[in-house]
Amino acid sequence: MPAGPGTPASPGAPASASDRDSSGPPDCPPSPLLTRGSPESPAPRQAAVRASVPQKLAETLSSQYGLNVFVAGLLFLLAWAVHAAGVGKRDLLCFLTALMLLQLLWMLWYVGRSYAQRRLIRPKDAHAGARWLRGSISLFAIITVILGCFKVGYFIGFSECLSAMEGVFPVTHAVHTLLQVYFLWGHAKDIIQSFKTLERFGVIHSVVTNLLLWANSVLNESKHQLNEHKERLLTLGFGNITLVLDDHTPQCNCTPPALCPAVSRVIYYLYPFNIEYQILASTMLYVLWKNVGRRVDSPARPEMRFQFSRGMAGAALGLGVLAATIGVVAVYLVHIGRSRTQSEWALVLFYLSATSLLTLMGAAGLLGIWVCRMDEQSLDESKNPARKLDADLLVGTASGSWLISWGSILAMLCATTRPRYTWFNLPYSALVIAEKYIQNLFIIESVHREPQPLREDIRTLRVVAVCSGGTSSLASSGPRRGAAAGAVNGSLQPGCGKEEEEGGRPPREPRVLQGSTRRSVLRNVAVFLFLCNISLWVPPAFGCRPEYDNGLEEVVFGFEPWIIVVNLAMPFSIFYRMHAAASLFEVYCKI
Repeated sequence: MPAGPGTPASPGAPASASDRDSSGPPDCPPSPLLTRGSPESPAPRQAAVRASVPQKLAETLSSQYGLNVFVAGLLFLLAWAVHAAGVGKRDLLCFLTALMLLQLLWMLWYVGRSYAQRRLIRPKDAHAGARWLRGSISLFAIITVILGCFKVGYFIGFSECLSAMEGVFPVTHAVHTLLQVYFLWGHAKDIIQSFKTLERFGVIHSVVTNLLLWANSVLNESKHQLNEHKERLLTLGFGNITLVLDDHTPQCNCTPPALCPAVSRVIYYLYPFNIEYQILASTMLYVLWKNVGRRVDSPARPEMRFQFSRGMAGAALGLGVLAATIGVVAVYLVHIGRSRTQSEWALVLFYLSATSLLTLMGAAGLLGIWVCRMDEQSLDESKNPARKLDADLLVGTASGSWLISWGSILAMLCATTRPRYTWFNLPYSALVIAEKYIQNLFIIESVHREPQPLREDIRTLRVVAVCSGGTSSLASSGPRRGAAAGAVNGSLQPGCGKEEEEGGRPPREPRVLQGSTRRSVLRNVAVFLFLCNISLWVPPAFGCRPEYDNGLEEVVFGFEPWIIVVNLAMPFSIFYRMHAAASLFEVYCKI
């Protein structure tokens, strides 16, 4: 519309000099922060380059230090697992205890220095260390401490033939867990700007320590699952496989006799929570390491609030799925290994239930992607170490189950004989691949969406206030009172209200594409997928692993090669479900 004396300027158009002189607030003087140190001047740029060189060097040195410690720890674990000469469990526990003590010293120093400088204003990363994430790690930490108590009880029962490190390690681990949770609650959001070289080494040491504790827990839990699998495999008729139990049971009697078997069984049921705790702590500390010396260039993150009343339909359906999955797991664990017929029936039951669940999850993920694509919000491309790590972990850990699934598909194609129950594994493996592919797309696209724009009535009030020369308080008033104020201002300048009414309002969308409907659909999809991922985390975490019990892959690939593949890929597959659930919770709170 051509501009005239009574025509208001568009909100996005810059005001002319005459407009600034005639109405509105006076021009603000240019900020000295914007005029001083212009990026075009070479001196500040050269100084910034010189300052970044030692920090980049410190980052490289600390990462190499962490990699070397991690590789050494993995070799220690491997030597103990294969019963290498001269490497016992006592040596492994001494190594892990020394790493934890060194991290404890660094955390105490950091907490003490932060307390001494508590009056200083420190930059924070609003995207790191979300409150729900810290709450989750606190829950897993409590179970980890309980696990340590049971390990102390196990040590007391076998104290006659166990080394003292068997009792020192769980006590040290419990103290390490409590202090680390306190540290993460208070400092997970820190952006360290002092002692940066020392802090980089301290944080990366903490990351590696938690990763090695995670690998130790995974190894102990996998050895237990493998022993149970070897005992059950004979019931499916695979007697040609040599069964050699990898037994680390102490060679002495337990006092009292009934204590140790019960404690040992409870320990292995608590290991999944300990495994999740260690990997969550590693990821939070890694984000802290990436934030050392970082300049915050992204806008402040809006506070995400969880409201239980939203997404009730998806929550009800997801809770039904969770209850059904727990029932299937209970039936599976009761019947597997009892007889050949019962084992085959348990496998068929698991495959049918999992195939149905994965189909529902894939359909929900496609619906969520379609609704996201209907939204016109732009993607947030700002630098964010926490968000980048989440996306990398989703894709990286999904490769574990993809490896197992492709192995199962290849075994079905190459096998000479295929029992009837193994055919159910084919659609299950294909759906595992497709569902994780779809879910990753939905999560990554959702977390990269910018915050919801202002509602139309609030945006209209701001435009009216600017056109009429009013104050910004109109924008924060309620819709009714703001509308009345807009009408009064519109009477002073009629053109403003007319423009907003005629050209400022976008065309009406179909009802299915309105903003409130979109958000409702996305909330239900997010909460349903959240509960479904919890449901799929439960079976492998608590011993329901058809990858072991199917038997066909072990015939095609060989027993030891397939067991190695499963033991390497299964921890990543289990972690994927918990990490995907955490990401979906963030998506739900963000919508």
